[in-house]
Amino acid sequence: MTTDFIVYLLYLAPLTVVLFFYLRRHKKKEQHHVMQMQQAVEAGLTEPASLHPVFDPRRCLGSGACVKACPEGAIGIIRGKGHLVKPAVCIGHGACAASCPHDAITLVFGTAKRGMDIPQVNPNFETNVPGLYIAGELGGMGLIRKAVDQGRQAIESIRKGKKGSAPLDVVVIGAGPAGIAASLAALEHKLKFVTLEQEDSLGGTVYHYPRNKIVMTAPMQLPILGKVKMSEISKEALMEFWQGVVKKTGLKLNFSERMETISKNVNGFTVKTSRGSYNTKAVLLAIGRRGTPRKLEVPGEELPKVVYRLIDPEQYRNQQVLVVGGGDSALEAALALADEPGTGVTLSYRGEAFGRVKEKNRQRLQEAEKNGRIRVLLQSNVKKIDPDKVTLDHAGKMIEIKNSAVIVSAGGVLPTPFLKEIGVMVETKFGTA
Repeated sequence: MTTDFIVYLLYLAPLTVVLFFYLRRHKKKEQHHVMQMQQAVEAGLTEPASLHPVFDPRRCLGSGACVKACPEGAIGIIRGKGHLVKPAVCIGHGACAASCPHDAITLVFGTAKRGMDIPQVNPNFETNVPGLYIAGELGGMGLIRKAVDQGRQAIESIRKGKKGSAPLDVVVIGAGPAGIAASLAALEHKLKFVTLEQEDSLGGTVYHYPRNKIVMTAPMQLPILGKVKMSEISKEALMEFWQGVVKKTGLKLNFSERMETISKNVNGFTVKTSRGSYNTKAVLLAIGRRGTPRKLEVPGEELPKVVYRLIDPEQYRNQQVLVVGGGDSALEAALALADEPGTGVTLSYRGEAFGRVKEKNRQRLQEAEKNGRIRVLLQSNVKKIDPDKVTLDHAGKMIEIKNSAVIVSAGGVLPTPFLKEIGVMVETKFGTA
């Protein structure tokens, strides 16, 4: 054996050891991702809730940047290609697409099985109706940071847009993250504007969350205030933050004023509300996707014990409560109620599995069900509501349960008819960008 060959072996040996451990680690990660995908399929958790990634296998080189970027742990690498291994926990951060060095990820709405109605807007957030803009959740973007960016950018477009003689430059409808950011941008640029909010408080969709719900957000750039650092934060803390923003900037918001109609006029638009009307050059819709609460359409739903959101779980202490729905809001309402002493909670969902909820909520529900704190009735539909009981069809069998209150958390009906009435084109996305 020559000296050169021995030296060659001495160099080769450590490289072989490093390669061996690298490949073994890579294989373990892939097996873990395969297992996650199999578990999602077996549990019926294959439908992402909103915006989600689709991977182009021709472009994807398996760098793993998307795996590291995803804060929900929804992405994995299988056979060298990216996959959405836990679809139900994906909540549309979009960080995966931004991190991909090969442009192999496209963010899409809806799936082949479940369509999603999305108003058509251009890159400046203007609809096909000139002067009418949409930002935030109504446009399919429910993330706080993204909604804030869209609200700010929409005002930039409005500021540079067409001139006119209307008294107002813009009417902002909605005081959620997109609406607040847009209002701050309008204030910063000294635009003439009015912000309308049909609720008696700001916060948009967050306002309807149960107490102490943890809200996922991220650092965001707010007009006037600059960069704001945030991560996980409770509903109450986030609401307090927004209230502080309003107080610090002197922003004026018209609470408890509901927008009723929007119509075109020679100078722009007339926005009629529950209090009056406004003539404006432009309108920004930041009203969210909740729209009108989705109802059960069953006998007894008109009873006063039936409500469509949970604000204070404590008011249901020592009562028998039925929560209806299969999304995060329904699970979080049920869990919040189960924490109240003496409260009996039943969760009814028509599906076979909770396919569109965060993993953390699913695990908490499983634990609560195991401990007897919540009764879960999958494949069930409410048929009748009486003052002291509720009748349900549970997997083809009619059952009655004692009941003091019903909380329907079945989401909202997108205001598609309203949008179409004012001329906005709405497209149903089935897994398309």
